[in-house]
Amino acid sequence: MSWFDAHLDLAYLAVSGRNMEEEPAACGGPHPPAAVTLPSLEAGRVVGALGTIFTEPDGEGAEAYPRDDVETANRKGRAQLEVYRIWHETQKANLNLREALLFDPDVGETRGGMGVSETKQTRPFDGLQSRSRTSPLTLGVLIENADPIRSPDEMEWWVARGVVAVGLAWWTPSRYAGGNGASGVALTAVGRDMVQVMDHLGVIHDFSHLSQAAADELLATTEAPVMASHSNCRALLAGENERHLSDDTIREIGGRGGVIGLNLVSDFLSDAVASGDAKRATIDDCVRHIEHICELVGHRRAVGLGSDMDGGISANRLPAGIDTPADLDLITDALEGRGWTDDEVEGFRIGNWTRFLSERLSARPQVASAL
Repeated sequence: MSWFDAHLDLAYLAVSGRNMEEEPAACGGPHPPAAVTLPSLEAGRVVGALGTIFTEPDGEGAEAYPRDDVETANRKGRAQLEVYRIWHETQKANLNLREALLFDPDVGETRGGMGVSETKQTRPFDGLQSRSRTSPLTLGVLIENADPIRSPDEMEWWVARGVVAVGLAWWTPSRYAGGNGASGVALTAVGRDMVQVMDHLGVIHDFSHLSQAAADELLATTEAPVMASHSNCRALLAGENERHLSDDTIREIGGRGGVIGLNLVSDFLSDAVASGDAKRATIDDCVRHIEHICELVGHRRAVGLGSDMDGGISANRLPAGIDTPADLDLITDALEGRGWTDDEVEGFRIGNWTRFLSERLSARPQVASAL
């Protein structure tokens, strides 16, 4: 009974000082108490994930860069990409890239030349349900805030190194789009160019963190199946915060065959927590968001896990009873209690995400990889 988690800020935690190879109690770094390290993911049977590259304009940590400083944003993003490359090289993770792509993040060149050849893309999410929990964690790279990509012309470089999905903005606006804290800001001119390039390369659009204006314009601009890696239901949370998905956006994502990942941040599950009247959300809160999505799209194939565990928060802000990935079964136990079939529960755990990602990756064109 394995899991796929569509949103884990693994590289951000690593560059911020967490020892990702230790158990949570001994890992150090930001946001204690910790929930997520490589050993805790293995113990929780998380066999696959989208690992993010998270950068923050005008922030203060290792992920931060001055707003509009394109080169620093690029450098910070590539430093996180290097974390995943090292894990891949040392067999701690199976990344969606060629073994030969051993690039120097300081100069952006491959070791041993700059030749280009057409290569067959790997499909790391095919058959993931049957893989052993002792296998390396299978990762696709998700860029959360596209500012590290210096221009749309550079997108292919990132795809060749494992990027499968991109969210054009985080909370604040990026050079490409408005984030959920920038109501009314849609796509920029270069953002519209980026959409075209992403569609050409088969890169998946992530709607989490987009402003409603950006989400609406993106849906009008692309016909591709899309996803929301870690978002909940706006209608269940006072109906105003654009960090959460509107019912119309949920219907559109589901109607295109996309998937929405349940975010486990307690503030994003319960108004009582957000207002300070409760400390942690409940498993029932989780189920409420899951089933609202299912009711809107008319089936149970459009929802999975996008936990955002330790993404700027500690384990104390996860739902009550969930302190590490090993506790995730509390959610599926509750779904079983609501009459979900074994196949539907397996879909929530892993099958819905792996089906969607495998279909999208198999449809994308071959990309010229630097060797």
